Amino acid sequence: MYAEDAFIPVSALQHYLFCPRQCALIHLDQVWTENALTAEGRVLHERADSGKRTTRGDLKTVTGLLLRSAALGLSGKADVVEFHRNGNAWRPFPVEYKRGRPKAHDADRVQLCAQALCLEEMLGLAVPEGALFYGAQRRRLGVSFDANLRDLTARTAAAVHALLEEGRLPPVPEAMTKGRGCTSCSLAESCLPGLTRNKANAFLDALRREA
Repeated sequence: MYAEDAFIPVSALQHYLFCPRQCALIHLDQVWTENALTAEGRVLHERADSGKRTTRGDLKTVTGLLLRSAALGLSGKADVVEFHRNGNAWRPFPVEYKRGRPKAHDADRVQLCAQALCLEEMLGLAVPEGALFYGAQRRRLGVSFDANLRDLTARTAAAVHALLEEGRLPPVPEAMTKGRGCTSCSLAESCLPGLTRNKANAFLDALRREA
């Protein structure tokens, strides 16, 4: 069990699986820069977690629900938690909103699973599944919280705790520099000074060659 002052944000797990260095910059060095992508995501989240509660028949919907888990040392806020009537009980069903499209990595699924584990600890109820809503496609993608995903989520939480306790900025993963990860990251200039400028210079050089 973690003491409350050692809790980390649920979102840190998503940041860590995307890039450990980004996670450290945000949650260790308190660095944050917004770009067009993060602004779109922020607006989507603000609409989702407005704090409203509604009940329609066998469905209760709660937005902006505060979450915590002493077992994993996590705290955060769920965009939406639906409660579906199951006999005389209500089964929680978390829904996380994302601006883009489904990704090849597990970062979004782990973030959602962490919310489910928080709900299970808080409510003493099983949370077998949830959904990710992707704004680019305007549809939900169902996520089953199986043993493998739960294990990955717990290991990721432990890794983030270790990263922040160590207090040292990790190197840039090679896979990020080879793909779009670094150039699409809002922290690119803080993480790798000159990256944006070098990209712009390369573009201008290409235009000069064509001319």
